[in-house]
Amino acid sequence: IINQGVFSRPLNRHLHSSGVTVDFATLIGLVGAILLISSAIILGASPGMFINPPSLLIVIGGTLLVVLAKFSLAQFFDAFKVAARAFKFKLPETQASIEELVEIASIARKEGVLGIEGREVSSPFLGQGIQMLVDGQDGNTIKQFLNKERLMTLEHNRSGAKVFTAMADVAPAMGMIGTLIGLVQMLSNMEDPKSIGPAMAVALLTTLYGAMIATMIATPIADKLSLRMTEEARMQSLYIDALVAIQEGTNPRIIEQMLSSYLSPKERARNGDAETAGG
Repeated sequence: IINQGVFSRPLNRHLHSSGVTVDFATLIGLVGAILLISSAIILGASPGMFINPPSLLIVIGGTLLVVLAKFSLAQFFDAFKVAARAFKFKLPETQASIEELVEIASIARKEGVLGIEGREVSSPFLGQGIQMLVDGQDGNTIKQFLNKERLMTLEHNRSGAKVFTAMADVAPAMGMIGTLIGLVQMLSNMEDPKSIGPAMAVALLTTLYGAMIATMIATPIADKLSLRMTEEARMQSLYIDALVAIQEGTNPRIIEQMLSSYLSPKERARNGDAETAGG
């Protein structure tokens, strides 16, 4: 049995766990949108007219300060560190993780849990669970502890996403405040034609800045962080299920079948075809 299925395929653990992988979807999307808008501005008129310091001060400064008032200092600044997850990630592919876990289960079944002590793994979370196995913790203790760790990680990531969601909500509102300020200035100086243009620029540009920050930056990052949060929680759940099964001495083949539920239907079908061809 050990020579069939997942054991017949070479492990790609080092390929998926080495270094940091750039999320090109986020990079292309954000940079592409900014370049597209910038090109339209450059081709349509003088770019200088779209730069207004008072408008930038109202929207950017006001947005950051209002969002800061909604959260603690630690949550606010930590959100920008968490935002890096929108552009890079370290999570291995699900199939690679299953292969890794089944191999670990096979070693533990043959040599005992001490056989996997000090083993290089693709995730610190998994390494923590393996150490608990080696230390002789029972399955219920391992599950409770790692579930608590999973929930703490989930909350940490959720907090970062909330900060950028708040930015997406506040930026257009600050743009509207800037628009009202510009209109008040314009209407209070109607007798001076020279003041109408600058006041109208502030009125319009603050709305533009607020919409751009919310639509092109804050919302995409918040949504991508939510996606990362879901992906990481799912991967950690996979690790927990596998570690508990290993602790209970479950057959590696059964563990493979159990963990296959984490694969998409397309991946399961592809694996089924590969096993049929290999058999």
